[in-house]
Amino acid sequence: MRIEAVRGDLTTQDVDVVVNAANSSLLGGGGVDGALHAAAGPALLAACRQVRRDTWPDGLPTGEAVATGAGRLPARWVVHTVGPNAHAGERDPALLASCFTRSLDVAAGLGASSVAFPAVSAGVYGWPMAQVAEVAVAAVRGWQPPEPGSRPALVRFVLLTADALAEFERALGA
Repeated sequence: MRIEAVRGDLTTQDVDVVVNAANSSLLGGGGVDGALHAAAGPALLAACRQVRRDTWPDGLPTGEAVATGAGRLPARWVVHTVGPNAHAGERDPALLASCFTRSLDVAAGLGASSVAFPAVSAGVYGWPMAQVAEVAVAAVRGWQPPEPGSRPALVRFVLLTADALAEFERALGA
């Protein structure tokens, strides 16, 4: 599995799966969540509402992941994960790591060969970018697929700023 970090826009990634740093409601928000919903169009919100009706009526728990279609995005699917909110006292690195490993579990279950991640919890949820990069890279490197042979060929971290990219490159040893 190749792991890379690039500076770019998650909404334009031509991959099988883009991971959404969602809030537990799955009904849109700010940051990555808002950008993905805006770019995907109303089909993404409709799919998220269906997930809430059928699977997670009380909202998606922190560290969990679930897939929907991707609407108008170039990706085939969106895997939504809820990162821990440091401002609310959620500071356990294992919970943050779970966002990455559970997202990969879901992506592997879909048969995805490429996955693009944002820096989950590094925005309004208040985690330091360096810590998110370390946890994310370690989680992806240590992840074991639920089914043999279901490992994506590519995991890409897509970062908006040069500073964020530098932290992920440091964590990758690039």
